[in-house]
Amino acid sequence: MSIFPTKALIGATLLGATALTACADPTSYRPATGSGFYRTGFSDQRIEANRFMVSFAGNSVTSRERVEKYLLFRAAELTVQNGFDYFTLVDRDTERQTRTYVDPGFGGAYPYGGYGYWGPGFGYWGPRWRYARRGFGWGAWGGYGYDPFFDDWQVRQIDRFEATAEIITGRGPKPTDNTRAFDARSVIDTLGPTIEYPGD
Repeated sequence: MSIFPTKALIGATLLGATALTACADPTSYRPATGSGFYRTGFSDQRIEANRFMVSFAGNSVTSRERVEKYLLFRAAELTVQNGFDYFTLVDRDTERQTRTYVDPGFGGAYPYGGYGYWGPGFGYWGPRWRYARRGFGWGAWGGYGYDPFFDDWQVRQIDRFEATAEIITGRGPKPTDNTRAFDARSVIDTLGPTIEYPGD
């Protein structure tokens, strides 16, 4: 078996990478789909009768501000759906996830020595740097050696944000002495007009 990727596999890889980086729209407000790095949308899990874990993950063109706003909206919506009036943020975090990949230009280059992982949407994952060599022009190094002919690889970085929060819900007026407590219906009324749903 050849250690080099087939043309079909290279084509699938580049198509996947292009689709990933060419997402035209930020993630809309909807239940989560996909998995791992490619999971987008909201999800939640009940931990106790009045305690929930909530999250919202965006795609590569969804801003951190949007992700955090949609998380807050989901927390408020979940609170009302379960018959409560307010929620308190016990813990909250926004994670920035980054993936870097290298894809070949139109010169038809292959990973040096066949090393690396190929798969739809991934390209050639792993560290790879370009450098100038006297008398040879641009070369490339991927941790296993160098080859002066790999001069048309492009390094791309994909960032996405995912916000998570643990909330405790309650009934009646929100506690006035806790700045982490939110009136759920007030949050829905305030943020609702700014939320984008699929098809909007």
